[in-house]
Amino acid sequence: MGFLAMILGPLMRMLYQMIPNFAVTMIVFTVIIKLLMLPLMIKQQKSMAKMSVFTPMINEIQQKYKNNQEKMQEEMLKFQQEYGYSPTAGCLPMLVNMLVLFGMVEVVYRPVQYILGIPKDAISAACTALGIAANGAASQTGLIEAIHAGLASGVDTGLTTEQLSSIANFNTSFLGMDMCTIPGFSFSLIMIFPIIAAVTMCISQVLSTKMSGQQAQMQGSMKVMMLVMNLMFVTFCFNAPVGFSLYYGVSNLLQIGQSYITYKIYSPEKFKAQYEAELAAKRAERKKKRTVTV
Repeated sequence: MGFLAMILGPLMRMLYQMIPNFAVTMIVFTVIIKLLMLPLMIKQQKSMAKMSVFTPMINEIQQKYKNNQEKMQEEMLKFQQEYGYSPTAGCLPMLVNMLVLFGMVEVVYRPVQYILGIPKDAISAACTALGIAANGAASQTGLIEAIHAGLASGVDTGLTTEQLSSIANFNTSFLGMDMCTIPGFSFSLIMIFPIIAAVTMCISQVLSTKMSGQQAQMQGSMKVMMLVMNLMFVTFCFNAPVGFSLYYGVSNLLQIGQSYITYKIYSPEKFKAQYEAELAAKRAERKKKRTVTV
Protein backbone atom coordinates (compact mmCIF):
# COMPACT_ATOMS: atom_id res chain seq x y z
CA MET A 1 0.00 0.00 0.00
CA GLY A 2 2.98 2.34 0.45
CA PHE A 3 4.13 2.21 -3.19
CA LEU A 4 3.42 5.97 -3.60
CA ALA A 5 6.46 6.61 -1.39
CA MET A 6 8.55 6.11 -4.55
CA ILE A 7 6.92 9.32 -5.87
CA LEU A 8 6.29 11.23 -2.63
CA GLY A 9 9.80 10.57 -1.25
CA PRO A 10 11.81 12.23 -4.07
CA LEU A 11 9.36 15.16 -4.12
CA MET A 12 9.89 15.65 -0.37
CA ARG A 13 13.64 15.31 -0.94
CA MET A 14 13.56 18.28 -3.34
CA LEU A 15 11.49 20.27 -0.86
CA TYR A 16 13.85 19.37 2.02
CA GLN A 17 16.78 20.73 0.02
CA MET A 18 14.99 24.11 0.01
CA ILE A 19 13.65 23.84 3.58
CA PRO A 20 16.27 21.87 5.58
CA ASN A 21 13.88 20.79 8.33
CA PHE A 22 12.05 17.45 8.17
CA ALA A 23 8.95 18.64 10.08
CA VAL A 24 8.53 21.94 8.22
CA THR A 25 9.06 20.11 4.91
CA MET A 26 6.29 17.70 5.85
CA ILE A 27 3.89 20.54 6.76
CA VAL A 28 4.52 22.41 3.48
CA PHE A 29 4.26 19.16 1.50
CA THR A 30 0.93 18.34 3.16
CA VAL A 31 -0.45 21.77 2.20
CA ILE A 32 0.64 21.24 -1.42
CA ILE A 33 -0.95 17.76 -1.56
CA LYS A 34 -4.23 19.07 -0.13
CA LEU A 35 -4.34 21.93 -2.65
CA LEU A 36 -3.76 19.49 -5.51
CA MET A 37 -6.56 17.26 -4.20
CA LEU A 38 -9.08 20.10 -3.81
CA PRO A 39 -10.72 19.53 -7.27
CA LEU A 40 -11.22 15.84 -6.37
CA MET A 41 -12.75 16.82 -3.04
CA ILE A 42 -15.20 19.17 -4.79
CA LYS A 43 -16.13 16.33 -7.15
CA GLN A 44 -16.66 14.02 -4.16
CA GLN A 45 -18.91 16.62 -2.48
CA LYS A 46 -21.02 16.80 -5.66
CA SER A 47 -21.28 12.99 -5.77
CA MET A 48 -22.35 12.85 -2.11
CA ALA A 49 -24.97 15.56 -2.70
CA LYS A 50 -26.34 13.49 -5.59
CA MET A 51 -26.27 10.40 -3.40
CA SER A 52 -28.54 12.11 -0.85
CA VAL A 53 -31.14 12.40 -3.67
CA PHE A 54 -30.65 8.85 -4.96
CA THR A 55 -30.66 7.03 -1.59
CA PRO A 56 -34.43 7.19 -0.93
CA MET A 57 -35.09 6.02 -4.53
CA ILE A 58 -32.65 3.11 -4.15
CA ASN A 59 -34.19 2.14 -0.79
CA GLU A 60 -37.62 2.11 -2.45
CA ILE A 61 -36.41 -0.33 -5.15
CA GLN A 62 -34.73 -2.56 -2.57
CA GLN A 63 -37.83 -2.64 -0.38
CA LYS A 64 -40.18 -3.26 -3.30
CA TYR A 65 -38.19 -6.20 -4.70
CA LYS A 66 -36.63 -7.56 -1.50
CA ASN A 67 -38.04 -11.02 -2.23
CA ASN A 68 -36.90 -11.06 -5.85
CA GLN A 69 -33.16 -10.50 -6.15
CA GLU A 70 -33.11 -10.93 -9.93
CA LYS A 71 -35.80 -8.29 -10.42
CA MET A 72 -34.05 -5.99 -7.94
CA GLN A 73 -30.77 -6.19 -9.89
CA GLU A 74 -32.66 -5.54 -13.13
CA GLU A 75 -34.37 -2.46 -11.69
CA MET A 76 -31.10 -1.20 -10.17
CA LEU A 77 -29.43 -1.49 -13.58
CA LYS A 78 -32.28 0.46 -15.18
CA PHE A 79 -31.98 3.06 -12.43
CA GLN A 80 -28.25 3.48 -13.02
CA GLN A 81 -28.73 3.86 -16.77
CA GLU A 82 -31.69 6.23 -16.46
CA TYR A 83 -30.27 8.62 -13.86
CA GLY A 84 -26.54 8.20 -14.46
CA TYR A 85 -26.09 6.85 -10.94
CA SER A 86 -22.75 5.24 -10.11
CA PRO A 87 -22.23 3.73 -6.63
CA THR A 88 -18.45 4.23 -6.93
CA ALA A 89 -18.56 7.86 -8.17
CA GLY A 90 -17.31 9.33 -4.88
CA CYS A 91 -14.71 6.64 -4.14
CA LEU A 92 -11.78 8.02 -6.16
CA PRO A 93 -10.92 10.92 -3.78
CA MET A 94 -11.08 8.55 -0.78
CA LEU A 95 -8.87 6.00 -2.56
CA VAL A 96 -6.30 8.65 -3.54
CA ASN A 97 -6.30 10.06 0.00
CA MET A 98 -5.76 6.58 1.47
CA LEU A 99 -2.90 5.79 -0.94
CA VAL A 100 -1.21 9.12 -0.12
CA LEU A 101 -1.65 8.35 3.60
CA PHE A 102 0.08 4.95 3.30
CA GLY A 103 2.76 6.50 1.08
CA MET A 104 3.50 9.05 3.81
CA VAL A 105 3.67 6.27 6.41
CA GLU A 106 6.38 4.63 4.29
CA VAL A 107 8.32 7.91 3.99
CA VAL A 108 8.07 8.62 7.74
CA TYR A 109 9.40 5.15 8.59
CA ARG A 110 12.17 5.29 5.95
CA PRO A 111 13.34 8.93 5.67
CA VAL A 112 17.01 7.94 5.18
CA GLN A 113 16.07 6.05 2.02
CA TYR A 114 13.43 8.38 0.57
CA ILE A 115 14.48 11.86 1.69
CA LEU A 116 18.26 11.53 2.00
CA GLY A 117 18.47 9.17 -0.99
CA ILE A 118 20.81 6.62 0.62
CA PRO A 119 20.53 3.11 -0.91
CA LYS A 120 18.62 0.48 1.04
CA ASP A 121 21.56 -1.98 1.12
CA ALA A 122 23.87 0.65 2.64
CA ILE A 123 21.26 1.45 5.29
CA SER A 124 20.85 -2.25 6.20
CA ALA A 125 24.63 -2.69 6.52
CA ALA A 126 24.89 0.38 8.77
CA CYS A 127 22.02 -0.83 10.97
CA THR A 128 23.67 -4.25 11.34
CA ALA A 129 26.99 -2.63 12.26
CA LEU A 130 25.32 -0.54 14.97
CA GLY A 131 23.27 -3.45 16.34
CA ILE A 132 19.94 -2.17 15.03
CA ALA A 133 17.46 -4.66 13.55
CA ALA A 134 17.99 -4.02 9.82
CA ASN A 135 14.54 -5.28 8.86
CA GLY A 136 12.63 -3.64 11.68
CA ALA A 137 9.88 -1.14 10.91
CA ALA A 138 11.71 1.62 12.80
CA SER A 139 15.24 0.66 11.72
CA GLN A 140 15.89 3.86 9.75
CA THR A 141 14.59 6.19 12.46
CA GLY A 142 16.70 4.16 14.92
CA LEU A 143 19.74 4.68 12.66
CA ILE A 144 19.15 8.44 12.62
CA GLU A 145 18.89 8.55 16.43
CA ALA A 146 22.05 6.44 16.82
CA ILE A 147 24.11 8.65 14.51
CA HIS A 148 22.72 11.84 16.09
CA ALA A 149 23.76 10.42 19.49
CA GLY A 150 27.32 9.84 18.22
CA LEU A 151 27.12 6.03 18.47
CA ALA A 152 28.60 5.64 14.96
CA SER A 153 31.90 7.19 16.00
CA GLY A 154 34.70 4.67 15.47
CA VAL A 155 32.33 2.06 13.99
CA ASP A 156 32.69 0.85 10.41
CA THR A 157 29.12 1.40 9.26
CA GLY A 158 29.94 0.95 5.58
CA LEU A 159 28.50 4.40 4.84
CA THR A 160 30.53 6.95 2.93
CA THR A 161 31.65 10.15 4.65
CA GLU A 162 29.04 12.08 2.65
CA GLN A 163 26.26 9.67 3.65
CA LEU A 164 27.23 9.79 7.32
CA SER A 165 27.34 13.58 7.16
CA SER A 166 23.89 13.81 5.54
CA ILE A 167 22.36 11.63 8.28
CA ALA A 168 24.22 13.49 11.05
CA ASN A 169 22.95 16.82 9.67
CA PHE A 170 19.42 15.56 8.98
CA ASN A 171 17.28 18.06 10.90
CA THR A 172 14.43 16.12 12.52
CA SER A 173 13.86 18.60 15.37
CA PHE A 174 10.59 20.51 15.71
CA LEU A 175 9.70 22.66 18.74
CA GLY A 176 12.58 21.02 20.56
CA MET A 177 11.31 17.47 19.91
CA ASP A 178 12.65 14.75 17.59
CA MET A 179 10.15 13.77 14.88
CA CYS A 180 11.73 10.30 14.65
CA THR A 181 10.74 9.42 18.21
CA ILE A 182 8.02 6.79 18.73
CA PRO A 183 5.87 8.23 21.57
CA GLY A 184 4.16 5.02 22.76
CA PHE A 185 1.60 5.32 25.55
CA SER A 186 4.02 6.44 28.29
CA PHE A 187 3.37 10.01 29.45
CA SER A 188 5.70 12.57 27.84
CA LEU A 189 5.50 15.97 26.17
CA ILE A 190 5.80 14.43 22.69
CA MET A 191 2.43 12.71 23.22
CA ILE A 192 0.83 16.03 22.29
CA PHE A 193 1.30 15.21 18.58
CA PRO A 194 -0.65 11.92 18.48
CA ILE A 195 -3.31 13.45 20.76
CA ILE A 196 -3.75 16.41 18.36
CA ALA A 197 -3.85 13.97 15.42
CA ALA A 198 -6.58 11.90 17.13
CA VAL A 199 -8.71 14.91 18.13
CA THR A 200 -8.47 16.61 14.71
CA MET A 201 -9.30 13.29 13.00
CA CYS A 202 -12.58 12.99 14.94
CA ILE A 203 -13.52 16.64 14.34
CA SER A 204 -12.67 16.34 10.63
CA GLN A 205 -14.77 13.22 10.13
CA VAL A 206 -17.79 14.61 12.00
CA LEU A 207 -17.72 17.88 10.04
CA SER A 208 -17.06 16.16 6.70
CA THR A 209 -19.99 13.78 7.23
CA LYS A 210 -22.30 16.59 8.33
CA MET A 211 -21.36 19.01 5.53
CA SER A 212 -21.59 16.32 2.84
CA GLY A 213 -25.20 15.60 3.78
CA GLN A 214 -24.46 11.94 4.57
CA GLN A 215 -24.97 12.04 8.34
CA ALA A 216 -28.60 10.88 8.24
CA GLN A 217 -27.77 8.11 5.76
CA MET A 218 -25.02 6.43 7.77
CA GLN A 219 -26.24 3.02 8.93
CA GLY A 220 -25.20 1.30 12.14
CA SER A 221 -22.61 -0.93 10.41
CA MET A 222 -21.00 2.11 8.74
CA LYS A 223 -20.79 3.93 12.07
CA VAL A 224 -19.15 0.90 13.69
CA MET A 225 -16.66 0.63 10.82
CA MET A 226 -15.83 4.34 11.16
CA LEU A 227 -15.26 3.91 14.91
CA VAL A 228 -12.97 0.90 14.35
CA MET A 229 -10.94 2.82 11.75
CA ASN A 230 -10.63 5.77 14.14
CA LEU A 231 -9.35 3.53 16.93
CA MET A 232 -6.90 1.88 14.52
CA PHE A 233 -5.42 5.20 13.42
CA VAL A 234 -5.25 6.54 16.98
CA THR A 235 -3.32 3.42 18.04
CA PHE A 236 -1.07 3.77 15.01
CA CYS A 237 -0.29 7.42 15.83
CA PHE A 238 1.07 6.38 19.24
CA ASN A 239 3.15 3.51 17.82
CA ALA A 240 4.61 5.20 14.71
CA PRO A 241 7.36 7.86 14.53
CA VAL A 242 5.81 11.12 15.70
CA GLY A 243 6.41 12.60 12.24
CA PHE A 244 3.35 10.67 11.08
CA SER A 245 1.19 12.27 13.79
CA LEU A 246 2.46 15.69 12.65
CA TYR A 247 1.52 14.92 9.04
CA TYR A 248 -1.86 13.43 10.00
CA GLY A 249 -2.77 16.29 12.33
CA VAL A 250 -1.94 18.95 9.71
CA SER A 251 -3.80 16.93 7.07
CA ASN A 252 -6.89 16.76 9.30
CA LEU A 253 -6.83 20.51 9.97
CA LEU A 254 -6.61 21.19 6.23
CA GLN A 255 -9.41 18.67 5.65
CA ILE A 256 -11.64 20.70 7.97
CA GLY A 257 -10.93 23.79 5.86
CA GLN A 258 -11.56 21.84 2.65
CA SER A 259 -14.91 20.58 3.99
CA TYR A 260 -16.00 24.17 4.61
CA ILE A 261 -14.92 25.27 1.10
CA THR A 262 -16.62 22.34 -0.65
CA TYR A 263 -19.76 22.93 1.44
CA LYS A 264 -19.89 26.53 0.23
CA ILE A 265 -19.45 25.42 -3.40
CA TYR A 266 -21.86 22.44 -3.23
CA SER A 267 -24.22 22.84 -0.31
CA PRO A 268 -26.05 19.46 -0.08
CA GLU A 269 -29.37 21.13 0.76
CA LYS A 270 -29.30 23.53 -2.21
CA PHE A 271 -27.88 20.97 -4.60
CA LYS A 272 -30.45 18.37 -3.49
CA ALA A 273 -33.34 20.76 -4.24
CA GLN A 274 -31.78 21.71 -7.58
CA TYR A 275 -31.16 18.11 -8.63
CA GLU A 276 -34.62 16.95 -7.52
CA ALA A 277 -36.12 19.70 -9.72
CA GLU A 278 -33.99 18.50 -12.66
CA LEU A 279 -35.14 14.89 -12.12
CA ALA A 280 -38.79 15.99 -11.93
CA ALA A 281 -38.38 17.87 -15.23
CA LYS A 282 -36.83 14.79 -16.85
CA ARG A 283 -39.70 12.59 -15.64
CA ALA A 284 -42.27 15.06 -16.96
CA GLU A 285 -40.51 15.14 -20.34
CA ARG A 286 -40.44 11.34 -20.55
CA LYS A 287 -44.13 11.15 -19.58
CA LYS A 288 -44.97 13.69 -22.28
CA LYS A 289 -43.11 11.63 -24.90
CA ARG A 290 -44.94 8.46 -23.88
CA THR A 291 -48.40 10.06 -24.31
CA VAL A 292 -49.98 8.92 -27.59
CA THR A 293 -53.06 10.58 -29.11
CA VAL A 294 -55.37 8.21 -31.02
